[in-house]
Amino acid sequence: MTNFFFDLTHNNPDRFFLIAGPCVIEDLDTSLGIAKYLKQVTSDLGIPYIFKASYDKANRTSVQSFRGPGPERGLEILKQIKTELNIPVLSDIHLPDQAEKSARVLDIIQIPAFLCRQTDLILAACRTGKPVNIKKGQFLAPADCRNIVEKAESTGNRDIAITERGTCFGYNNLVVDFRSIQILRELGLPVIFDATHSVQLPGGSGNASAGERQFVAPLARAAVVCGAHGLFMETHPDPDKALCDGPNSIPLSQMKNLLTHLVNIRKVAGQSL
Repeated sequence: MTNFFFDLTHNNPDRFFLIAGPCVIEDLDTSLGIAKYLKQVTSDLGIPYIFKASYDKANRTSVQSFRGPGPERGLEILKQIKTELNIPVLSDIHLPDQAEKSARVLDIIQIPAFLCRQTDLILAACRTGKPVNIKKGQFLAPADCRNIVEKAESTGNRDIAITERGTCFGYNNLVVDFRSIQILRELGLPVIFDATHSVQLPGGSGNASAGERQFVAPLARAAVVCGAHGLFMETHPDPDKALCDGPNSIPLSQMKNLLTHLVNIRKVAGQSL
């Protein structure tokens, strides 16, 4: 029996893997274009790559916010990207009854940070047998993730990863405590660092979240040095026009230089991890 996350981390000990794509599926052409570009860049750099996009962002700030095409059309688009480019795809689910249908297409199921303590959701995702990436809630201490892992592994699924994405720091702000990477690694699971949601300013624009994308690169560099097994980044050809999380998304044109820099850092830092 293969273990997706184990294979990523142990077969590539000197490399981080990348989960990246737009926050939400806006349309097929945009999503496919991003995926094609990132596949080429990561192939050139030797970075294992997983395409990410949400088909339904149920946890938006405002009821007027764009949520995506929904499960039916969204999964069709993800299936087309997966088939055409031969790359694994990831998306998040928000309700237990979405797990089985999503698992028919997704290679990895993701649990959103706000929902990381929802027992029924975690159990449903893990019972599909698919790899599951659980994002640590902004309200949790890293050591508290042990309880989440116990829930997940109670299903017999051991293909689990935990993603650090910042911690609430007063109102409308997040802060990253890089001790978290080491604490989470001690759980014995792959640890991913979400470099773009960590610079989000939740609800910072009143009816939408704001963000400070200028801090994505330094936080990503720190995570690579601290031993994160994987990086999570949201990117868009024109973040200022993105329909979701544009303020904390990286312009697609900047991804190659950023990833090249991070690979070089890992080559040096990896020797001491």
